Amino acid sequence: MATDDPKTVIVERSGGNGLTAVLVILIVALIAVGAYFLISKETNKNDAISHAAQQVGDAAQQAGDAAQEAAKKQ
Repeated sequence: MATDDPKTVIVERSGGNGLTAVLVILIVALIAVGAYFLISKETNKNDAISHAAQQVGDAAQQAGDAAQEAAKKQ
């Protein structure tokens, strides 16, 4: 025979201690720092290449000026 006694079910839900949120924030921060250094490295490399190209251009200008001076003296 069936009984009509009500049964109470208690569900305890753990809210956690916020560790997941802290880990997510740390991971995002690490990714941001890594991206910053990667972009900074690329910028430094591009600046070095630009500086070297400028020096080559200056040397070529000096060589051209010297050639013109030599041609004028003849």
